[in-house]
Amino acid sequence: MNKNKRTAKEESPIRFSVLDRDAQVQSAKNELYDLVVIGGGVTGAGTALDAASRGLKVCLVEKNDFASGTSNKSTKLIHGGLRYLKQMEIGLVKESGSERAIVHKLAPHLVMPEKMLLPIIEGGTYGKFMASVGLKIYDFLANVEGDDKRKMLSAQETLSKEPLLGEEGLTGGGYYAEYRTDDARLTIELLKKAASFGANSINYCEMTSFNYDEEGKIRSLKCIDHNTKKSFSIRSRSYISAAGPWVDLLREKDHSMGSKHLHLTKGVHLVFSRNRFPLTQSIYFDVPDGRMIFAIPRGRATYVGTTDTDYNANLNRVVATKQDADYLLKAVNHMFPGLKLTRDDIESNWAGLRPLIHEDGKDPSELSRKDEIFVSKTGLISIAGGKLTGYRKMAQRVIDTVLKTLSDKTRGKFSESHTQKIPLTSTPLKDTEEVQAYQYNITQQLKALKLEDPYYGWYLTSTYGKQADIIIDNMKRFPNDEIIERLIRAELWYCIHYEMTNGLADFFVRRTGRLYFNINSVHKYRLLIQGDIVEYLKWDEIRIETENRYLDLLLQDATTYYEKEFE
Repeated sequence: MNKNKRTAKEESPIRFSVLDRDAQVQSAKNELYDLVVIGGGVTGAGTALDAASRGLKVCLVEKNDFASGTSNKSTKLIHGGLRYLKQMEIGLVKESGSERAIVHKLAPHLVMPEKMLLPIIEGGTYGKFMASVGLKIYDFLANVEGDDKRKMLSAQETLSKEPLLGEEGLTGGGYYAEYRTDDARLTIELLKKAASFGANSINYCEMTSFNYDEEGKIRSLKCIDHNTKKSFSIRSRSYISAAGPWVDLLREKDHSMGSKHLHLTKGVHLVFSRNRFPLTQSIYFDVPDGRMIFAIPRGRATYVGTTDTDYNANLNRVVATKQDADYLLKAVNHMFPGLKLTRDDIESNWAGLRPLIHEDGKDPSELSRKDEIFVSKTGLISIAGGKLTGYRKMAQRVIDTVLKTLSDKTRGKFSESHTQKIPLTSTPLKDTEEVQAYQYNITQQLKALKLEDPYYGWYLTSTYGKQADIIIDNMKRFPNDEIIERLIRAELWYCIHYEMTNGLADFFVRRTGRLYFNINSVHKYRLLIQGDIVEYLKWDEIRIETENRYLDLLLQDATTYYEKEFE
């Protein structure tokens, strides 16, 4: 690497605290940035990290909380995309396969190996031969080695892996490697790491309009801080829109739509208690209509998804309909006939949007998951499409595009992308073995504190990695509480001071995933958490009411199946 190029030096560890938010906003008003990123999902977060680590001065703005859109609503897998082989998207499968291995190394507590079972059913999508060949090509493209290579199983071996499967029509199975993650947690870790390289990322800061110079180039963004309701401008040399489903809305504001546009599709997932759906093995299975869906065990829950339907309704309130729920229930009961699940068995759900690139004549499931970059004459560079697994390469490509718009002299100041070598936490665990050893250690520490349930050791490790040490250490701040209350209050303390938690939903939905995977704990501890957050952030009665109204709405949407989508 050229010694004269600007490569930001990481400051580690760093506080990414909502208590510093006023100073962040003040800095955004006063600085001239090299780059402003609009959108705080995984693509925007990855872009901020790529740019900041190369030496660019970066500001990111997000109108809601970080990861509150698509990046909290995926199937929560870092996967190679087996079904893309069927669509002959060889390049996408190859890139996805190599990327999942890289991201696993960067955050092994957060991107965990997950063996996937593909039951082979008579008349199904994959016959024995096609499944065997397809999985072999999949392994080859993804550079899978050793024990992770695919194995073909007999019907009996398949049933032994997952006894809940129905025997009728089952002829065998494929057993192959994938990775599980938490999409919102991945986004937060990317932003924390970007902050350690100097990026200024602000949630609840909405870009409302572009300001242009006399040559028609974007000069600044007008933003509103939703905490204070005050407007201000942010100046930069370059601008990226990584706004996901909102990308076309920003292109319309910029009068730069062009001929290509987004095709939004909706994906719904249902969550069941592990008691009611005691799945032991992740499954990728056929649906009678020819699609394939996942059933995945996770902690105390099992979740199923996803649907793939065209979406033209409200971007800011995406919900599951009765039709969505019934489609997934029918699919599950068909593959696991002994369960007989009904809507009453569903604990929660989430519904999200995929911002794909429109292709004439293609059904939602046939649309490519490739990303695409749009460059406007005004200087706005938009990135859309893609999938969670590809966030890092998407970020690299869009920053390379930004740098091409600069003069040779200016471009020469910045280093090449090296995010494949940047661990995503300041105290990283090295590999899966180290993660397992750490989880055991955390579980023992909690047992010593009289918290016997091993679930919490798994939860803390898979959510925070080695940062769980800070949480456990801060349990001593609350000596008079029950042990679970001490733990959740210490979690909140950490999320306020290190993870820009600005509201009740930030904590219960994006930072901890409780709305989806432990919804009863939201009801049980919301007043306790509210009491602490009011103390930390000095909320008035109006803010308390607003926060509770919003959390009530999210709880309602996570447990209700509507007749139709909201306009």
